[in-house]
Amino acid sequence: MTAEDRPASPPLTERQEARRRRILHASAQLAGRGGFDAVQMREVAEAAGVALGTLYRYFPSKIHLLVATMQDQLDHMHSTLRKRPPAAEDPAERVAETLMRAFRALQREPHLADAMVRALTFADRSVSPEVDTVSRQTTAIILDAMGLDHPTPQQLSAVRVIEHTWHSALITWLSGRASIAQVKIDIETVCRLIDLTAPDAAAATPKGRGRR
Repeated sequence: MTAEDRPASPPLTERQEARRRRILHASAQLAGRGGFDAVQMREVAEAAGVALGTLYRYFPSKIHLLVATMQDQLDHMHSTLRKRPPAAEDPAERVAETLMRAFRALQREPHLADAMVRALTFADRSVSPEVDTVSRQTTAIILDAMGLDHPTPQQLSAVRVIEHTWHSALITWLSGRASIAQVKIDIETVCRLIDLTAPDAAAATPKGRGRR
């Protein structure tokens, strides 16, 4: 069965949601201590106090589990950012500040960040719905920082490029190929795309430029 054919799951009961929360907490704790390799399904089940078969009913694989862990971490980040939104007037500056705050949160848990990013990298089509959720969460965080409820197609395109750059910057930092300073420069640079997609940007460009 492909991801597209997978039937929608019924809403979780309060007890099931609590069990799921314990599983995600156990996953994050194990990943935070030892990274991707430390997250073993049997150990997660033991730490969460559930049977191994129960764990597999919630998460069919370690990749599903770690991508869901990233969803959970992003939800927490989004809630924190909403409580303390960036104060800059310029949308590009607000997005850059937001993404750097999210980056620093991941920086505090490098083993966990590495495990989640590796899971996203290894994810195949069976994990597409979960990966799409992570992408939508990241988009929502950026759009909130921009202050947009109804972005234009051009603005959504810019957001996708910003997402790709943020993800790439995270990978290069985790692999030791980029410093925090370089990540900040890259994030600030790509966020300038937001200014180019503002509704008044085209009107500000002199007409006839480049024509003879």
